[in-house]
Amino acid sequence: MDTIFTLLMVLIMIASVLLVIIVMAQNPKGGGLSSTFGGASSAQFGVQRTNDFMEKATWTLGGTIIVLILLSVVITGKPSQVTSTQQPAKKEAPAKQSAPASSKTTTPAQAPATPAK
Repeated sequence: MDTIFTLLMVLIMIASVLLVIIVMAQNPKGGGLSSTFGGASSAQFGVQRTNDFMEKATWTLGGTIIVLILLSVVITGKPSQVTSTQQPAKKEAPAKQSAPASSKTTTPAQAPATPAK
């Protein structure tokens, strides 16, 4: 079970790193930061075709991460305890504790007598 969890976590990390790389490589649609620092127009270099690929890759990797996370939760989740089908565990009565054996019987101490006047 631990090896499956480790494998899923490694796959999630790889997909996350790839998603970050693809998102950072995309040109923002509103200009954003790249246009502020003199970024080239997307029409000059024919970036429109790569935007389609980048967008599909982004959605695919995002979906892959979600599926891997849900799969890891389902596979490695702890089973719920159903009390209706389980019989309660039998509890043993505590052992009777015997009093220490003593040869003398103890009598309670009597209150001192009050002196007569």
